[in-house]
Amino acid sequence: MQPNALPASRSRTGRHLRSLRQWFDAGEDRAIGGQAGSERIDLVRAVPFALLHLACLGALWTGVSPVALAVAAALYALRMFALTGFYHRYFSHRTFRTSRAVQFVFACIGAACVQRGPLWWAAHHRNHHRHADTEADPHSPSRRGFLWSHMGWFLTPQAFRTELERVPDLARYPELRWLDRYDIAIPVLLAISLYGLGALLAQVAPQLRTSGGQMLVWGFFISTMVLFHATVSINSLAHRFGSRRFDTRDDSRNNAWLALLTFGEGWHNNHHFFPGSARQGFRWWEIDLTWYGLKFMAMLGLVRDLKPVPAWVLHKAEC
Repeated sequence: MQPNALPASRSRTGRHLRSLRQWFDAGEDRAIGGQAGSERIDLVRAVPFALLHLACLGALWTGVSPVALAVAAALYALRMFALTGFYHRYFSHRTFRTSRAVQFVFACIGAACVQRGPLWWAAHHRNHHRHADTEADPHSPSRRGFLWSHMGWFLTPQAFRTELERVPDLARYPELRWLDRYDIAIPVLLAISLYGLGALLAQVAPQLRTSGGQMLVWGFFISTMVLFHATVSINSLAHRFGSRRFDTRDDSRNNAWLALLTFGEGWHNNHHFFPGSARQGFRWWEIDLTWYGLKFMAMLGLVRDLKPVPAWVLHKAEC
């Protein structure tokens, strides 16, 4: 045996054990950044991501029902709004204000998307805007390719880390730090609740033809995976396909199909030109469902001070 073989083996074992612990406690992620191999995919940590996809095949055994499809669609819509309206436009860009209670509720709904905690999400997105489509951008399709920008980048140890120094305005809330550290808690609670709902309906309303397993597969696994791939399509597709109204320093594009799928995020060139607005569809015909939802919440008094698109930006958009 080579003299360094045992220490190297122990080092690999230590890394694997740390990756396993991070399935349940993301607190150690902050210590990873810049270590050797931190830009390579961590296969151990990627296992849950692969299992989420495989679990969708459970539909072959559970079947489907109208109620399961309705729950899956409703959870897609609610969680997409939480991602676009709060994880993105609120936590990442601070384009409106709200109460601490509403902030926490939508942080929990966002965490149910299985896209990590609000601090992690906001920190990485702010970093993306600083370095969009440069070598320092973790998910630029023009620099690193489609698959990497779509789902490879966040499976690396370097990407696991929550860069708290980028979100000091959010890190002062202990409840958000807890959600960020134990980012698996809300998804597990949602999955258990869906199974329980399906099992209950199977007993009290058998005519609905659903079950615990069916509700879990459609309401959680399939809905979550469709939600995930729709969200990250903004990274991989909205920087490659679409039109460019504004001559930004990055490759962002406006894409109407992606805007429909992601509740307005597809107006990505608009957003990169002026990220400080709560609205991303700058023209009246650019459908922005998240903006409409935020306006409705403002009418109810749940959010306030929605930052509009400035007149000079609207004028430039018409030129």
